[in-house]
Amino acid sequence: MLIDLSGITKVYDLGQEKVHALRGVDLGIQHNEYVSIMGPSGSGKSTLMNIIGCLDVPTNGEYKLEDVSVHTMSDSDLARIRNQKIGFVFQTFNLLPRANALHNVELPLIYSGMPRSDRRERAEESLTKVGLGDRMHHKPSELSGGQRQRVAIARALVNNPSLILADEPTGNLDSHTGVEIMEILDKLHEAGNTIIVVTHEAIIAEFANRSVHILDGQIDQDELTQNGKKAAQA
Repeated sequence: MLIDLSGITKVYDLGQEKVHALRGVDLGIQHNEYVSIMGPSGSGKSTLMNIIGCLDVPTNGEYKLEDVSVHTMSDSDLARIRNQKIGFVFQTFNLLPRANALHNVELPLIYSGMPRSDRRERAEESLTKVGLGDRMHHKPSELSGGQRQRVAIARALVNNPSLILADEPTGNLDSHTGVEIMEILDKLHEAGNTIIVVTHEAIIAEFANRSVHILDGQIDQDELTQNGKKAAQA
């Protein structure tokens, strides 16, 4: 089991008010699964994503990542897990504007202490995987939105993470470019990567094999998509 969430709750204290963002979530995700997490605004899907990505910790419950309890880890240990185990793809790309694509992709390797020559080679390989072998020395302002998201995906891949976590990865892209980005994620899944996509778009969720719907802080539905049903029958 890659991800094992048991009885996860999250309560935020807002002055006199307590907001129950998650209300006892149980969720298991295996290695090489492709899962979408859907839900309306305020449903708790972003909170769930933050906990899975070790960006936040639950109020109660247990979270195991690759059979290791991470919900009680220190901030420095969580940072190490994020760097080594999880690759993030965000809606807004989160690229350094003055750095070229190659340097942006190298960043996680710099933080992990990899020697310069090794990280340069790894970053080049990662950019080639997403079809940007000829754009390595371009800055984000010299790239299209789709190309910038490809750089973000290459950065997510560069540390060979256990999990790729994509938060609304097509939110700032036109529909045609969005499909191209999802096709890249498809290929990464076929290559053995575990992928979780957080989205509010049903058409994007259908690229996954399994769809988890969050409502009022709880799992409302957990079912195979059409892609998942086809894969099960194959």
